[in-house]
Amino acid sequence: MGKRGFGSDNNAGIHPEILKEITASNGWHVTGYGSDIYTERALSVFKEHLGSSTETFFVITGTGANVLGLSAITSSWNSVITASTSHLEGDECGAPEKFIGCKVLIVETPDGKINPELIEKHMHGLDFEHHSQPKVISITQSTEMGTVYTVAEITLIADFAHSRGMLLHMDGARIANAAVSLNLPFKAFTTDAGVDVLSFGGTKNGMMFGESICFLKPGLSIDFKYIRKQGMQLASKMRFISAQYIGYFRNDLWKSCATHSNAMARLLADKLNQLPGVKVTQEVQSNGVFVIMPSDVAEKMREHYFFYPWDEKKSEWRLMASWDTEEKDIEEFIELLKRELSYLSH
Repeated sequence: MGKRGFGSDNNAGIHPEILKEITASNGWHVTGYGSDIYTERALSVFKEHLGSSTETFFVITGTGANVLGLSAITSSWNSVITASTSHLEGDECGAPEKFIGCKVLIVETPDGKINPELIEKHMHGLDFEHHSQPKVISITQSTEMGTVYTVAEITLIADFAHSRGMLLHMDGARIANAAVSLNLPFKAFTTDAGVDVLSFGGTKNGMMFGESICFLKPGLSIDFKYIRKQGMQLASKMRFISAQYIGYFRNDLWKSCATHSNAMARLLADKLNQLPGVKVTQEVQSNGVFVIMPSDVAEKMREHYFFYPWDEKKSEWRLMASWDTEEKDIEEFIELLKRELSYLSH
């Protein structure tokens, strides 16, 4: 049995309450492809959390959620503006370009967050047929750097987009961690802040699989059921995605999981900051910790724990806490790191 590490919150198992929910929905036949009581209930729960106008569609993967959600609001001659660190740019293997045909324009940012001033450089060539037309700004909440947009920051970007006839998309792969960090309901920093389309994830916070695409403004989801089918993301046994979301929202399970992983990340960062030759590089606002440590020490640590490099030139590494991370996992990691650092000093 492997140890719990800090490579990714995707590496964690499924929360027992989610497994119970899947089992509870498994005892009989129901109509496939989403025409079932579990999907009906899950869709109503999303309206409760995001607003009565919300139209939600379940898909299988996060990449599917991002790409298909964007495909509903863009054409091949459009461009999507996003951070250079975003999943859309760095983790979708060119899927937006392949399946939408649109152009992805990136903004360099030190903390994963973009703003109108940074976006402005791409606002040219408008209504000029030789130039791709900016249509969507895409932000990630919480960001791939572990930072969190405030409501004011999101509203500013939304106003910037809407004043130019554009739309705002949010990649919410770790949206629960952001909600806990902000201490706000989901609606406050999505629908109410001007977000138009939201990818709402749960896989990184205790769910087994499945993501949702939430259209927060009326009229954006027209014909999306055909887009989902052509995009190969229509699950035949959709109840097993829907049931998970029912369990995820019940008694705020999402909140307890994200609260714990955020707290474990802060604890890990606090302990790392006490070590010589080690530096936490980003403010820890969710469940990610970015740290610079000597490269040879990091490689020694990776013989025992898997974690990803972030910037190999700086020897910066990403460590992720999960819903099931325990304090003893952190203590064991820190003790080993202390030993490796002491060997280096000798």
